[in-house]
Amino acid sequence: MIKTCIFDLDGTIADTVESIAHAGNRVLEQFGLEPRPVKDYNYYAGTGIDMALKRALADAGDAEGNYWKQGIPLIRKYFAEDPLYHVRPFQGMPETLQELKAQGISLGVFTNKPHEEAIHVVQALYGKSMFDRIQGQTEEIPMKPAPDGALKIAGEFHVKPEECMYFGDTNTDMQTGRAAGMFTVGVTWGFRPRKELVENHAMALIDTPAEILQLVREKGSGTV
Repeated sequence: MIKTCIFDLDGTIADTVESIAHAGNRVLEQFGLEPRPVKDYNYYAGTGIDMALKRALADAGDAEGNYWKQGIPLIRKYFAEDPLYHVRPFQGMPETLQELKAQGISLGVFTNKPHEEAIHVVQALYGKSMFDRIQGQTEEIPMKPAPDGALKIAGEFHVKPEECMYFGDTNTDMQTGRAAGMFTVGVTWGFRPRKELVENHAMALIDTPAEILQLVREKGSGTV
């Protein structure tokens, strides 16, 4: 029976690609490089903002990463200044989360976004009481695909990994959920294509947030 749902943030519960691109392109311009199209950041994102910058720099002409170390404090600064730039929840997600809470499901977020910015974004979009735990990037918790953050949330909720569903939109998320021993679901409305989720062994794929409720019901009854 599912007692907990843990969600990735970027591309899963919130459309954040423009905010990542905004910060990344400010750094590229600082170094005299051409900004990258917003859609390219769908592929740069997923393993933390530092790695997103490294990929953007490479595509912009800095293949050897000469500007990367200089750029890391800049992208962190720019992102912290405006983490909500053009950020919005995906359609249907607020209603789905509210229904899960009404059913007694505990809700968590595990993201590679810096911890304070993660809390700020999630609470700005969903309020302070929607999610029971928000875990972002810290020195103590390894970044995904290490499962430590997801397991920490499960431990705080006093549930077993097999009583959790983990939702995400990238290969990194599929690897994280499976490494944690959780039922791992790929969401197709996020940053990466369905093919990537399949190749990384998603246990189920869903196309809309409303399908989360059905999946939780089916898993609870043992039909998945």
